[in-house]
Amino acid sequence: MRKKLVAGNWKMHGSLAENAALLAALKPALSGIEAVVCVPFPYLAQAQAELAGSSIAWGAQNVSEQAKGAFTGEVSASMLLDFGCTYVIVGHSERRSLYGESDALVASKYVAAQAAGLTPILCVGESLAERESGVTEAVVARQLDAVINAAGVASLAKAVVAYEPVWAIGTGKTASPEQAQAVHAFIRGKIAALDAGVADQLVIQYGGSVKAANAAELMVQPDIDGGLIGGASLVADEFIAICRAAAK
Repeated sequence: MRKKLVAGNWKMHGSLAENAALLAALKPALSGIEAVVCVPFPYLAQAQAELAGSSIAWGAQNVSEQAKGAFTGEVSASMLLDFGCTYVIVGHSERRSLYGESDALVASKYVAAQAAGLTPILCVGESLAERESGVTEAVVARQLDAVINAAGVASLAKAVVAYEPVWAIGTGKTASPEQAQAVHAFIRGKIAALDAGVADQLVIQYGGSVKAANAAELMVQPDIDGGLIGGASLVADEFIAICRAAAK
């Protein structure tokens, strides 16, 4: 049976005081539940100190494809390991759309993360225009193929895939459980055609305006294995409720 995994993506939010209060609320409430918080780089040391020994893992929101060198402003996978990270988000739609990250660059970051021993949370998903044009599956397949071609399908055994319809991120719109399940089933079927064993164990999260109110109906779908949570991960009660819905 596949595990359920909920990851919080804090994006560019937080302060030392706010983070301390949030993590203090999460630790006892999520005891024994597998969850992850992906925090801004400056707060990795705080996450490491606050969460050590808890059931909550921590990770980063981005990573360089380079191992080291003259790349001002970049952060390498080995640096993330120094702060106890186990996960890193790669290919988030905001990185793709706002910062021009191509499928090839995302694949390179995925390879770099895995080479260092990190578990990449690989984000895939379509824009509103692409959904309305009926090319959702083609877009998701293209994004997956870039990684499979670079790292091999077997690499997905040590990764998480997050389906995030771009039109549902931070908009308040959520793909219906049926819409989300259809794309998750497509992803699993595509992987199964290459390696059924990997597909069966692959954790595929849903991301896109998930909140306590809609988490349960999403998490019961057969191919939805948790969530990549944005805004709601900054509100302790919301994140706790989502994690508990997944754990059920």
